[in-house]
Amino acid sequence: MITFSAFSRVAKRLLQNIAMAVFLLALLVLTCRLWPHPPLSQGQPFSSVYYDRQGTLMRISLANDDRYRLWTPLAQVSPLAVRGLLLHEDRWFYINPGFNPFSLLRGFWRSYVAGGKMQGGSTISMQLARMHWHLNTRTPSGKVIQVLRAVQLELSYSKHDILEAYLNYAPYGRNIESIGAASLIYFNKAPQDLTLPEALTLAVLPQSPSLRINAKTGVVGTALTQARNRLFQSWQRKYATDSSQIALFKLPLALRQPELMPYIAPHFVEQLRQQNQQIIRTDTRIDTTLDANLQRLVARQVNAFIARNQSRGIHNAAVLLVDSRDMGVRALVGSADYYNHDIQGQVNGTNAKRSPGSALKPFIYALGMDQGVLHPMTILKDVPSAFGAYAPENFDRRFLGPVTATNALNFSRNIPAVYVASQLRQPTFYQFLRLAGIANMSSENHYGLSLVLGGGEVTMQELARLYALLANRGVLQPLRMQQQDPRPTPVRLLSEEASFMTLDMLRQHRRPGDTLAQAPSSLPVYWKTGTSWGFRDAWSVGIFGPYVLVVWEGNFDSKGNNVFVGADAAAPLFFNIIDSIGASYPDLQEPKYPLPKQLKRVDICLASGNLPTPWCQQTGKTWFIPGKSPIKVDTVYRPVRLDKVTGEVACPPYKPDETRIEVFEFWPSDLANVFAQAGLPKRKPPLNHCKEGGVNVGGDPPRITSPTKNTTYTLRQSQQGQDRISFNAVTDADSKTVYWFVDDIYLGSSASKAVIDWRPINNGQYRIRAVDDRGRADSRLISVEIVN
Repeated sequence: MITFSAFSRVAKRLLQNIAMAVFLLALLVLTCRLWPHPPLSQGQPFSSVYYDRQGTLMRISLANDDRYRLWTPLAQVSPLAVRGLLLHEDRWFYINPGFNPFSLLRGFWRSYVAGGKMQGGSTISMQLARMHWHLNTRTPSGKVIQVLRAVQLELSYSKHDILEAYLNYAPYGRNIESIGAASLIYFNKAPQDLTLPEALTLAVLPQSPSLRINAKTGVVGTALTQARNRLFQSWQRKYATDSSQIALFKLPLALRQPELMPYIAPHFVEQLRQQNQQIIRTDTRIDTTLDANLQRLVARQVNAFIARNQSRGIHNAAVLLVDSRDMGVRALVGSADYYNHDIQGQVNGTNAKRSPGSALKPFIYALGMDQGVLHPMTILKDVPSAFGAYAPENFDRRFLGPVTATNALNFSRNIPAVYVASQLRQPTFYQFLRLAGIANMSSENHYGLSLVLGGGEVTMQELARLYALLANRGVLQPLRMQQQDPRPTPVRLLSEEASFMTLDMLRQHRRPGDTLAQAPSSLPVYWKTGTSWGFRDAWSVGIFGPYVLVVWEGNFDSKGNNVFVGADAAAPLFFNIIDSIGASYPDLQEPKYPLPKQLKRVDICLASGNLPTPWCQQTGKTWFIPGKSPIKVDTVYRPVRLDKVTGEVACPPYKPDETRIEVFEFWPSDLANVFAQAGLPKRKPPLNHCKEGGVNVGGDPPRITSPTKNTTYTLRQSQQGQDRISFNAVTDADSKTVYWFVDDIYLGSSASKAVIDWRPINNGQYRIRAVDDRGRADSRLISVEIVN
């Protein structure tokens, strides 16, 4: 007989064992939960969703397994969708251990005993286990494994994590998985913005997605509508529902199909996809710099232009539009038709290496102005020339003779450009292109001076970066295609002054007359054309407002066509795009930049580009960088004293009443030959037979009175900006202006007998030269010492 005390001891021991078992079980559960587990999203490939800078959907890409799948945190899913899912799939989700024994028994009875339709009785955890581990659950053994895996999920993850994972694993028809992808594709909205009819539609869709939707039209089928409405009836019994929600269920519902998803800027998106394949991304949303409105506008202009010019053999074009303010790509049309295999439409023309023709010439002139080779109105020779073994020709095989640097650039004269390039040092034109990031270039010797005329190859994106350098006053920055792209420290490759002057030169390039504009844009356009050898590529590149625009026309197989001339083929499309953007954005303005501090305007004689004399026939102005731009007194127009009777040069001494003064143009022989060939021969100056061998027009040269010859000037460093050396000269009565030079660097001009000040920076010896407006000169050496 068991005594009460013995029973008490047994009961106590049993309670202790139960408590210990509960403790150990709790410890096991806690250990399983706290043990590090990989996130349930690990190993799942995801789609990427591309948006333009305004948030417009551009494209959703397929994941690596050809599924549309996006990971959406549970907090970003509408509560309506979560409640609808739990009401439909697993009402006891938050209290069951991963499986529901009553549902399993009911499913087993109906499936295997009663002989009815197969019914699994799976909970959300069990369904997630099947999808996560790819289980076969159609057999009893498979169902047991599914239950065990569901328990494993419950032990390892929170209910929050399991529910979140299910919503991101569940199938929603076709090749669409996850509520994020389904909401975006079917309803064009984020899961957190779903209405109640939409939320309940997605809640019932995973059970039999292929049978409940018309794949061709997207119209919700009868079976899906009935399932959704049954769920809505259950919803009404559990949740308060107003009349407005009931009315929504009476409206027809259609689900957009993947084939109807937008695919804006396919070349742009494909380039981003390729770039991002090298990067491990944790997010699926990609916010780009593209502007969908500008993209559509540019694409329409390209399509219309190609349609109008098919008969001329123009079948393909590419366009790139970049905002110079943040270097964001606003529009990218890689070909005229992405889906046209006849033109290899899926090739991204903006990334293809092509010969730029003359499109790079502005940077030759910019470098020349930075290195003191020329200023915008420097007179260059467009005459037959040879540079070593290289003898370039102009596109039209004609020569213009003397031509300003501005006209040489805008008329795309080859010989002046080659001459300027031959004078460049530190950097040369080749070195500049390398510094600017032009990729895959051969050695400098491989190109020689042919690089000036398009002997190398660049991409449209590289060309856009170069022109943006001019727009940003000499600062180079990389293109940006994503909002999150970093902005590295800009690199200065040109001075502000040279960039400004180059733009001013390009602004004077007249637009073609055969564009569609009714009224030209009020915005200035800084532009240049290019034509490659063999008429393979036609270019038009430039800057307007805040944008850099690059237009290319040609064939991806490099087949030539005589119509592929930059000015005739690419320029009309270039200006049609500019005019269309200007009409759509009438408030478009050019970024404001201050005038470079070191820049000045000086008077010149237009015939020579040098400082004017009283005999100059026509004067003008040019931009000028003091201490850098080359300048001297004009020598084209010179006075000659002639004998009134013989008409020959009068030799001194002579009587003023027997002689007269005439002004002649003194041109070099190569330029004189060009004038003669053009039917514009110049009157030759008379020969000078005087014994002195020179021309004497009378008058005395200027005489420098300050600074003193062969003198050392000592200046205090602490007084820099205040200590200065004054320049003054005594001139003849017929002299009005004196031009001052320091080591052949133009310092400035002063009226006769006026003083001009100079502030030296470094120690050393300097040659000071004064030249009056009649070409007479005086010079002297001085030394400068700067002490503390």
